[in-house]
Amino acid sequence: MTALFEHSPWVEARADALPSSGDRHADLMAVVHAASPEEQLALIRAHPELAGKAAVDRTLTEASAAEQASAGLDRLSEAEFAQFHELNAAYRERFGFPFIICVRLTDKAGILAAMEARLANDCETEIATAIAQIGEIVRLRLEDMA
Repeated sequence: MTALFEHSPWVEARADALPSSGDRHADLMAVVHAASPEEQLALIRAHPELAGKAAVDRTLTEASAAEQASAGLDRLSEAEFAQFHELNAAYRERFGFPFIICVRLTDKAGILAAMEARLANDCETEIATAIAQIGEIVRLRLEDMA
């Protein structure tokens, strides 16, 4: 079974403990939005870097591996890999968590452009953006399960 949230089963567990609205995605995201700032950061930090160490040593979750492959991140040239590595490091240093984007809704060029552009954001904006992107990832994973 596909995990909807990377290494964060607490989100689904909390949603399951609440009355359902009939919209699983909305119920799950309500749990994320109601979580403490520390829990939200832990959720963000549970995601792998794009084309990062987990991709190289093959420790990505099955869903993440498939999603990164769909954007061609498993087929990077040395120069592209170096660019991803550099941007991942700059992003993590600036914000303290990995860059998150729903890779199934873009491509390598779009991901790199977003990484560069989002480095200019403040931390609060990036946390909100990361959570919104996690929401998109989960929405697509739910659709895959339907």
